[in-house]
Amino acid sequence: MVKYIFVTGGVLSSVGKGIVTSSVGKMLQFRGFSVTAIKMDPYVNVDAGTMNPYVHGEVFVTEDGGETDLDLGWYERFLDINLSKENNITTGQVYQAVIEKERRGDFLGKCVQIIPHVTDEIKFRIRSAAEKSGADVVLTECGGTVGDIEGLPFLEAIRQMRLEEGYENTLYMHVALVPILDVTSEMKTKPLQHSVNELRRIGIQPDIIVARCAKMINRDVLDKISLFGTIPKEAVFCSYNVSTIYKVPLILEEQGMGDYMCRRLGLTFNYLNIDEMERWKKFVESIENCKHAVRIALVGKYAGLADSYVSMNEALRHAGTACDAQVLIDYIEAEAFEENPKKISDLKYYDGIFIPYGFGPRGSLGKIMAIRFAREHNIPFLGICYGFQLAVVEFARNICGLEGANSTEIDENTQHPVIDLMPEQHWMTYKGATMRLGAHKIVVKEGTLAHKLYGAVEIYERHRHRYEVNPEYIDTFEKHGLVFSGKSPDGRRMEILELPDKFFFFASQFHGEFKSRPGRPDPEYYGFIKSCLDRKQDKEKQEF
Repeated sequence: MVKYIFVTGGVLSSVGKGIVTSSVGKMLQFRGFSVTAIKMDPYVNVDAGTMNPYVHGEVFVTEDGGETDLDLGWYERFLDINLSKENNITTGQVYQAVIEKERRGDFLGKCVQIIPHVTDEIKFRIRSAAEKSGADVVLTECGGTVGDIEGLPFLEAIRQMRLEEGYENTLYMHVALVPILDVTSEMKTKPLQHSVNELRRIGIQPDIIVARCAKMINRDVLDKISLFGTIPKEAVFCSYNVSTIYKVPLILEEQGMGDYMCRRLGLTFNYLNIDEMERWKKFVESIENCKHAVRIALVGKYAGLADSYVSMNEALRHAGTACDAQVLIDYIEAEAFEENPKKISDLKYYDGIFIPYGFGPRGSLGKIMAIRFAREHNIPFLGICYGFQLAVVEFARNICGLEGANSTEIDENTQHPVIDLMPEQHWMTYKGATMRLGAHKIVVKEGTLAHKLYGAVEIYERHRHRYEVNPEYIDTFEKHGLVFSGKSPDGRRMEILELPDKFFFFASQFHGEFKSRPGRPDPEYYGFIKSCLDRKQDKEKQEF
């Protein structure tokens, strides 16, 4: 039978449940088990697609076009699997489905209630994702913090699953903060105890407790957690701060979590996949021992929250590790260049300039200024999605002489709408899940930088956008030297652009970061970081 591991969090949000969940999956993979992961989010939004990144971090896009919680990105990166939109369950989805059933008449004669109707829908979705995956173990992370009112139906659903699936097939894992007092350097377990008590009040007794702490907990703290958590001492583990999050599976493995989980669930395995474990260890070691370093300027509009760009951050670091280089990212608000144009010269101190995704006019001029600086000073440049579109705008204005050229997302009345709504988007009235989403085929032009990077003439990459290059201007762009090296199969949509006369000037309409993996970096990110390192080393040789 399939085994279920439910991960809850206590004390505060962002305590590290997603990384622990991913690490649990990795340890199970080391033992030869297949896994899948589900994130349950208690917000009433149907999906993450309509939320500002400052509200909930990055929106992660799946192969099938799901706009999901960023934790699915961690699952995919750690476990090297492609998940579905069905792996992200939200309150909005659950209530929408229940109300549709009520309107259809499925509950005629009944009073529709949280229990059993809402909890039954949650359980149905968990089991459906499990069945479709065919996995041995299903990891289910409960978003939010124990005690949040909106999370109660999800906790009740997983409480019921213990009764229905059996003790031997379900495991509750609770991740909670153990803070360290600045004045006394004392580790305090009381917040963790309160969160465990809150879980018990709901009817869930944790089988494993993971103490999230800045340092490895000492024996006294472990004993106290065991005593007040009413679990064996060997069921208490610590996820402490490490140099890279990819080290977390290894530190939990060293503490014996992998073997304990398997014993608790009755999972028998004949061997440890030493090759996979060693590959993971080598990747971690390569991160920690990079010989070189490159400094990247990420010019965006959500620079105040690094989680807004978490997949991009990781893709840059994956690429850096492959180049034996530590990637140092400075997050720069694009509006700073608009407020003080002289600040743009600060970009000359960077090895590369990166323009990420975004929406709307705020900060767009600052991004265009940064793109122009990269082009004119021959600094390696990579643009993603909105960065791709604004690179077209910058080229149109400053090379093609199309004065006032713009995207209609920024200026509906622009004289030169070089970026415009896709035709099918003109009639959209709903915002949610209506963009061009998920993986689409791209034809790569032979002999180009894109072809060199990808080593293929056909690729599939994930998208999330409403606007695209206006076909009416393509001839003008190409006559002035802009190369569209990747296009949709029908040739109508521009997917990749590059300037062959520059050291590295590359942009894509798609999001390569969503498919980047530890030890297998995305090609466009790898090409960017490699060029940053090469240019830096060339400059150092010239100076020498």
